[in-house]
Amino acid sequence: MPQSAEKILDHAPLFREPEYRQMLAEKKLNFECPHPDQIVTDQREFTKTWEYREMNLAREALVVNPAKACQPLGAVFAAAGFERTMSFVHGSQGCVAYYRSHLSRHFKEPASAVSSSMTEDAAVFGGLKNMVDGLANTYQLYDPKMIAVSTTCMAEVIGDDLHSFIENAKDENSVPRDFDVPFAHTPAFVGSHVDGYDVMVKGILEHFWKGQERTEAGGTINIIPGFDGFCVGNNRELKRLLDLMSLSYTFIQDASDQFDTPSDGEYRMYDGGTKIEDVKKALNAEATLSLQYYNTRKTLDYCREVGQATASFHYPLGVQATDELLMKVSAISGNEIPETIRLERGRLVDAMADSQSWLHGKKYAIYGDPDFVYAMARFVMETGGEPTHCLATNGTSAWQAEMKELLASSPFGKDAQVWPGKDLWAMRSLLFTEPVDLLIGNSYGKYLERDTGTPLIRLMFPIFDRHHHHRFALMGYQGGLRVLTTILDKIFDKLDRETSETGVTDYSYDLTR
Repeated sequence: MPQSAEKILDHAPLFREPEYRQMLAEKKLNFECPHPDQIVTDQREFTKTWEYREMNLAREALVVNPAKACQPLGAVFAAAGFERTMSFVHGSQGCVAYYRSHLSRHFKEPASAVSSSMTEDAAVFGGLKNMVDGLANTYQLYDPKMIAVSTTCMAEVIGDDLHSFIENAKDENSVPRDFDVPFAHTPAFVGSHVDGYDVMVKGILEHFWKGQERTEAGGTINIIPGFDGFCVGNNRELKRLLDLMSLSYTFIQDASDQFDTPSDGEYRMYDGGTKIEDVKKALNAEATLSLQYYNTRKTLDYCREVGQATASFHYPLGVQATDELLMKVSAISGNEIPETIRLERGRLVDAMADSQSWLHGKKYAIYGDPDFVYAMARFVMETGGEPTHCLATNGTSAWQAEMKELLASSPFGKDAQVWPGKDLWAMRSLLFTEPVDLLIGNSYGKYLERDTGTPLIRLMFPIFDRHHHHRFALMGYQGGLRVLTTILDKIFDKLDRETSETGVTDYSYDLTR
């Protein structure tokens, strides 16, 4: 075989070597009980038809490749956005390994979280002892300023009560009585990561705000970004815009530094995050704004309960969405939007006009979290594109109604279809029966790209098979320019591939476009 100490091959070329091809072919023949090739081919072709599409979309009891993750993942991400906070997941080690690996594979950074290591005995008798020991170990080993507790399926099925468990752990001196241990129940078998994010942020705010007297500071704003795989670039871009407006604001749950630590010889288990003192003072803000409504529904309800004004957005990407955010913060603060930002807006509009001939009429399939799909469809229509298929596995009927209202507001949305609760296997049928020019979503769409030939643009968490996308903003005018360029590059790359055959198609292999 070609693998040796003198010749080390990466797995991609290694498994193309004759020896491995033969080994894999024999494995398939002898151990996989394969059907005849013709039957497989016929079935594959049938799954591309309208008849199969109708059966596929009618599925109720089976989910195939959902475009969402589970609640505890959102809670772990939320905790990472607070100062020196360790995420403590009450459940099994394997579950927590999934959340950590999901985040670290996307951000290419360590994602710290600990587990109460529940096993079979805890599933029968309850996990109180695991909580008592786990909090003590976490406090002693990792020196956090706060421990944020969430749950997995196991703890929720047996009904472990986090509040009483934490109180018992403090009674047994696992952590000091006055140490901050906010919590959120995050059953993984319902909802999605956006719900886990929501209840964890709410749990942290409630932990610090409950029973405290509020003294409103006029013109001050809390910003909650929501679960965002592009938080590194987005949060920094948004803070730049808010600083240009000289606003008094607090970012609630800022994970931008935690997931972008420098390589300078120092390991940072904790980096950045919203300071605990700032969380406490945030009770006095005049208003709390959410950048992603479906990520923060319960949190916004709580903010209104304590007396704050609230407003929410659907991922401020593109011209109009960014306009709305900046005008809202200007109205609350009384600060004018400076000329510097106005010029940035004009440059984005100019760039869109420069590329209009390449963007007009392009058809898109978009999938991901509800707020992102809304924002992306809106931006696509601003460019003259048509968001033909809009799919959110964790989308609700309310989201569907909002999407339909948005699509009806533009002639480019008249033929668009909205698919709440559907998965990526359903998207496959849509792409075969009603093809589009471009697919926008996360890395899991690469299988759809290979299967249907629809070029994939990765703009949604998680992105595992490309590096460093999360370091660049999607929100704001600068973010819109980044998204615009990304779409155009994909269009031009596809055109180059289709016109590169010498003497046959290269009459359109143009140098200038």
